[in-house]
Amino acid sequence: MALKNFRINLPYGIKRDRNGHWAAFNREYKPLGNNDPFEHIGQEEFIHTNYGKLSERFLMDLADDPTAIQMDENNIITKVFLYDDATNPSNHLKNETELWERYFNKLRLLSRQKCDSSI
Repeated sequence: MALKNFRINLPYGIKRDRNGHWAAFNREYKPLGNNDPFEHIGQEEFIHTNYGKLSERFLMDLADDPTAIQMDENNIITKVFLYDDATNPSNHLKNETELWERYFNKLRLLSRQKCDSSI
């Protein structure tokens, strides 16, 4: 149950919409808390946050690995993954404490960003 909870309720990454707003998504690439395999989720279904302009440096630090970044055809970062199979804290008991700390540090960085709640 804990593994399923982690997959659907905690962020796997963040993605930018066409307006520059960011939304967290879970391991199912759906909004946090959603894991319905039959429900098509459109861009408007995600709760977006206007962080203003997150710098490329901040996004690269958040990813902490260049392979955790996806860019569009203009080399603009569109997705940042917070973990992968090798760094998923719920999958690795041996390094569990270290991986959880690394993951939560990323969430701390993101949560400290100034938001515009007017969207």
